Amino acid sequence: MDEAKVFGGIAGDNALILVCTDGQEPSMRGSEFAELAAFVAVAEERSFRRAAARLGMMPSTLSHSLRALETRLGVRLLHRTTRSVSPTEAGERLLSQLTPAFGDIARAIETVNDFRGRPAGTVRLNVPRMAAMMVLAPMLGRFAQAYPEVTLEVAVEDGFVDIVDRRFDAGIRLGEHVGREMISVRVSPDMRTAIVGSPAYFREHAPPRTPSDLKKHRCIGYRHISSGVVYRWELERAGETHTLAVSGPLVLDDPDLMTAAALEGVGLAYAVEAHVTDHLQQGRLIRVLEDWSPSFPGFFLYYPSRRHIPAALRALIEMLKV
Repeated sequence: MDEAKVFGGIAGDNALILVCTDGQEPSMRGSEFAELAAFVAVAEERSFRRAAARLGMMPSTLSHSLRALETRLGVRLLHRTTRSVSPTEAGERLLSQLTPAFGDIARAIETVNDFRGRPAGTVRLNVPRMAAMMVLAPMLGRFAQAYPEVTLEVAVEDGFVDIVDRRFDAGIRLGEHVGREMISVRVSPDMRTAIVGSPAYFREHAPPRTPSDLKKHRCIGYRHISSGVVYRWELERAGETHTLAVSGPLVLDDPDLMTAAALEGVGLAYAVEAHVTDHLQQGRLIRVLEDWSPSFPGFFLYYPSRRHIPAALRALIEMLKV
């Protein structure tokens, strides 16, 4: 085949349409749908394993579909090595023509779903661990009971991700970290910080009375996963603010592990108040510098402003928003 032309596409992860001709009228076969779904998934994911997971099929089946498509088109669409997969020039051109059509048709299909009596489909979320436990966990049972035809798929990652590039429908992050190009919906109240240590730690160290006293203490550092930057502790009282680069024997990237270290007497931890409330009430942790603990915007669910909101996502938003 000397020339291939793209005539259309079916949206979603499981069916795509490509029609190849030699100047004749378009023709379509069921097998082409699966082959093109395989191509788009692999080209976008740059991985047979991830593409297979996305389509719910075996990698070997995916590879066979790609080879069948390339044979029919008479052109190689993918560069394959033992470590990577990437589109060829022909593959990039084909993908660039298909992608806009797939997006348009996906949105068109979703508008039809608005006429269903009950929301259905899959909602993919990306959330940090703390939001998963504080925001999602308490409502999972209610949501599953209210919307049995909706599958909620949650990826828990503390690092920042591009939800569009990673094909998530929405994400949850602290309000200060949500991009301006996103539509955001509050899903938790404002939150407050807390500096805490164990009773065992304070038997050996006098509690800090001022922010500058923290320089004399063993402080547990927090390193942002995405940027690699160690967080500077922020303290505020009556308009006076301090941003401190603390030091200590431990630097972590997980809030739960930081709390565990504080419970073990390693040092002071800078935490979210709601995350350590039970430990404070039970006397396992002691709070210091409470009058210097600022509040900050809580968690927000966010999604691209130009995207049609699927009925299933709207149902989730209605249940989560505060």
